Amino acid sequence: MIPAKDNIPNHRFPLVTVGLILANLVIYLVAVSGGGSVISGPDTHQVLRWGATPYALSHHLGQHWATAFSAMFVHASILHLAGNLLFLWIFGNTVEDAMGRLKFLGFYILAGLAALALQVALAPNSTAPILGASGAIAGVLGGYILLYPRARVLTLVIVICFVTVLEIPALVMLGAWFAEQAAFAATNLTTPTGSGGVAAYFAGAGGFLFGLAAIRLLAVNRQPLPPAAVVH
Repeated sequence: MIPAKDNIPNHRFPLVTVGLILANLVIYLVAVSGGGSVISGPDTHQVLRWGATPYALSHHLGQHWATAFSAMFVHASILHLAGNLLFLWIFGNTVEDAMGRLKFLGFYILAGLAALALQVALAPNSTAPILGASGAIAGVLGGYILLYPRARVLTLVIVICFVTVLEIPALVMLGAWFAEQAAFAATNLTTPTGSGGVAAYFAGAGGFLFGLAAIRLLAVNRQPLPPAAVVH
């Protein structure tokens, strides 16, 4: 399944969402230029440079605080990057429209920090590096589902040689995203070191819970769902 767009109308250009997507792309390319490849991602040295480790943050926060932000913008592989940015585009523009640009930017960053904070709290001695925007995007998804639980997503469905386009409930797409994150974790696609994938997957729960808790305080321009199509 490849999501294309949701059925919630937007009333302004999603400037922050596009900016975040570009920032993720550019910083990923900067990271791999220091070591690694565009397809397989940054090498171990770059992962340790850009990634956030719970041990470093819990014991030496003053020296490593910047990695809490850099880790949100570097991904471990092109598949990890593409999967996250696709879902950020589909759902981020709608949430941005509901809360405004500046609040959405703050919401996104805080969701990423909340995801990381939960992982640090659960495993303060872990040295597994955490990379990717998964925590921040989980916050966006949590906020989206609370705002638009009955929304639908136009999705390209490919089954062997059969291709069609369907409107799938957003709740199903949310489940697909978490399944994708689990698959990435199981195959170590979220970190080239092979040690941080599961940690990053569970860190996303912190972002999702933050999104559920904060969205009602920030989203003031919620759009109504379009009327359902009438079949004659």
